[in-house]
Amino acid sequence: MKILVNGIQSNLRFSSAHVIPGHESCGFIHGHSYFVDVEIEGERAGEFEFVVDFKDVKKYTKALCDELDHRLLIPVYNSLIDFKDFDKESDSIFELKKQKSVYFKIDGKGYTLPAVDCVFLPLPYTSAEELSKFFAETLARKLGETYDNLEYISVCVNEGIGQGAQFKKEFVE
Repeated sequence: MKILVNGIQSNLRFSSAHVIPGHESCGFIHGHSYFVDVEIEGERAGEFEFVVDFKDVKKYTKALCDELDHRLLIPVYNSLIDFKDFDKESDSIFELKKQKSVYFKIDGKGYTLPAVDCVFLPLPYTSAEELSKFFAETLARKLGETYDNLEYISVCVNEGIGQGAQFKKEFVE
């Protein structure tokens, strides 16, 4: 059985700025008002024969949305971003979060930002495609702690009405 959670109607939204380094038009800092749709398939189970409790899906998805809301999303593992005092090969992303300010360059343009205004993501890009994968994998890990009856989680991160990217994460037995 499949359950669906509509991001607009369930208030699973976030507004963030991002940049796609090297892209002709998206290579400049710009923003979107995102919303997140979730689809989960699995067997009905438990006392109430739920696939998954909607409350859990919305709670975990909303927590992710809140973490990204009103921040600049930075794809730490993008090869075109050069950080000052941070080595992508050996340093932890948590080190960036501890800094008061973060310094980086993209194509020779230098940026200095308060670290608290940024979310450092372990991604190569902050595209809708990568964000949908990030959401699906994060939700799969979290829901997998409680539910053992799930077949897949599919997440669509929409950059606005009419355009989004969907990633399907299958549970492997």
